Amino acid sequence: MKTLKTLLLTSAFIFSFSSEAQTKNIEGIDFPETISINGQETVLNGGGLRTKLIFLDLYVGALYLQTKTSDAQNVIMSDEEMGIRIEIASKLVTQERFIEALEEGFANASAGKSNSNDVQKFKNFLKDEFEKGDVISLNYHSGDAVYLSKNDKQLGNFQGLAFKQALFSIWLGDVPAQESLKDDMLGK
Repeated sequence: MKTLKTLLLTSAFIFSFSSEAQTKNIEGIDFPETISINGQETVLNGGGLRTKLIFLDLYVGALYLQTKTSDAQNVIMSDEEMGIRIEIASKLVTQERFIEALEEGFANASAGKSNSNDVQKFKNFLKDEFEKGDVISLNYHSGDAVYLSKNDKQLGNFQGLAFKQALFSIWLGDVPAQESLKDDMLGK
């Protein structure tokens, strides 16, 4: 009986250690070390906190790539599976504010191409209110489209590499949403 208890405790310890090793805590939120995008394994490149006015935490964003890199231009221009995962960290992040930030980001995009129809599609896809803890995933499938999901429910897609380049420029471009978040996502 004592041997069985020891075996069970050892197994529980190993299991808890291995599940912790599969996630990385970024600003109090656990992100998977790897995720599958379009059947390709991607690794957590880096992630960080998006703030406003220094003291207001908005969301934590993480970048997933097939191979880790700190080269923003390479990530933006690359035509391979990758993704950005955003977890809402504040009740102050509303659907309207998120869309406004996307519009501003697209206006500042240093690569690719988007248009007002793309912003309208985001509005249509993200029509439900945001809540703290919601997860937004923007996964690019090589040669195809960016697939938008909220809380693991696929909402729609945006066709083409040029759109993906503009979208990823919001966080990684010459005028990013926040410079420190860009550096964190690039693992700097």
